[in-house]
Amino acid sequence: MSGRRHIFQTLIGLATLLLSGVALTGCALPVATDQDPAVVYLVRHAEKQLGNDPGLTADGQARAEDLVEALADARIDVIYSTDFQRTRDTAAPIALRRNLPIIFYDAGDLEGFAAKLRSDGRSALVVGHSNTTPGLVAALGGDAGLPITEATEYDRLYRLVLGAETSSTISRFGIPTPR
Repeated sequence: MSGRRHIFQTLIGLATLLLSGVALTGCALPVATDQDPAVVYLVRHAEKQLGNDPGLTADGQARAEDLVEALADARIDVIYSTDFQRTRDTAAPIALRRNLPIIFYDAGDLEGFAAKLRSDGRSALVVGHSNTTPGLVAALGGDAGLPITEATEYDRLYRLVLGAETSSTISRFGIPTPR
C-alpha cells in the first residue's frame, strides 16, 4: 500500500507543478510551436537618402531601431530583404539583435516568393519597397490597404497570419509620417 501511496503522491506533486507552471505563465505571450501558423511581418524600408542605391537618413536609422522595438515580442525565425542598401539597413538592427542573417529575395517574383513563404512555415520579417510590399501582401492573400505614399510613408507595418485563410492587419510604428 505504501508503494501506491508514493506513486499517488508523486502524481499529485507533478500535477501541482504543471498547474502552477500554467498559472505562472498564464500572463505571458504564448510560446510558438511547430503547429502555430506562420506570421509574416512586412515593411517598406525606412527613410532613405538621395542617390543611386542610397542608405538611410538619420530619421531612417531611428525608424529601423523603432522596428526592433515594435517587433520585440514577435516570433521571427527568418529575415528577408531586397538587395538594396536602404532595405538592408532597415533590416540590420533587428537581424543583429536576433542574431539572424538577412536573406535576399527577388522582388521581381512576388508570387514565387509568396509561395516560398507559405510553404516554409517559418515566421518572417520581409523588408521591401513602396511598390513591392503591398503586392507581396496581396500575393499572400492579405489586404494591402491603400497604396503606400512613396514620397513620405515609412511607418506602415503589415502583420499577416498565414493559414487556410490569411488574416492581415496594418499598424504603424515609430514617429508617424505624413501621408
